[in-house]
Amino acid sequence: MQMNPNKDTRLCISLSGRPGNFGLRFHNHLYEQLGLNFYYKAFTSKDLKGAVTGIRALGIRGCGVSMPFKEDCIALVDELDASAQAIASINTIVNTDGHLKAYNTDYIAIAQLLRKHEVALDTTFAVLGSGGMAKAVASALRDGGYRNGLIVARNEVTGSALAKNCGYEWQAELGQYRPQMLINVTPVGMAGGAEAHDLAFSEAAIDHAEILFDVVAIPVETPLIIRGRAQGKRVITGLEVIAIQALEQFVLYTGVRPTPEQFEAAVAFARS
Repeated sequence: MQMNPNKDTRLCISLSGRPGNFGLRFHNHLYEQLGLNFYYKAFTSKDLKGAVTGIRALGIRGCGVSMPFKEDCIALVDELDASAQAIASINTIVNTDGHLKAYNTDYIAIAQLLRKHEVALDTTFAVLGSGGMAKAVASALRDGGYRNGLIVARNEVTGSALAKNCGYEWQAELGQYRPQMLINVTPVGMAGGAEAHDLAFSEAAIDHAEILFDVVAIPVETPLIIRGRAQGKRVITGLEVIAIQALEQFVLYTGVRPTPEQFEAAVAFARS
């Protein structure tokens, strides 16, 4: 990829506890293909307030926000779009002349994927996790008309609050419950972590399920997805989530919507 940055190049970044290369390659590929004078760089930070202050002070156009910053960033921006305000979680910051407005394109991605994979509305499901991304997932399910849900989270305060807000039940553990769809919204299975090689759910629960949905994108083939594919189950991967949410971020940053062909080419490049 050839970049020719200059003094007018607009910078977009991401903030993540574990930065990856997908967003960097996806955005920069599209900038080049569409002739846009932008550049994208991935970061992490131990000083979140300082990082967001820098976005404003340096005129950084946009910022993707990943775990574990999706909720902590809320107090640092000026305005919440309805997509972020409704679920109190953000994944995108857009800087317009020093005014920071936050969005949640994760929610959009989840809603699209449920429709794309034709998940029936009467499907029973369990969402593992209660953080910012879990809010996006549970809210998309609720707003999509899915009623038979369970939030599984060891943190009773956040888990029960999320369940109540979305009209679902809460349990600290999945226990003997065997829903048709299992959704992992935790770092279990994520590369680089202590649980990188672990299954998010018990083997018994996975073997009983019909659909496995893992929002972890690095690696694409998590232990949960690998086991599901081996058994011929329907799977929804974190790559699908990250690709759609990245596309919507791209549009917010640039005002340009790539064609479906350009989008697919950017996803392929980002994975290569």
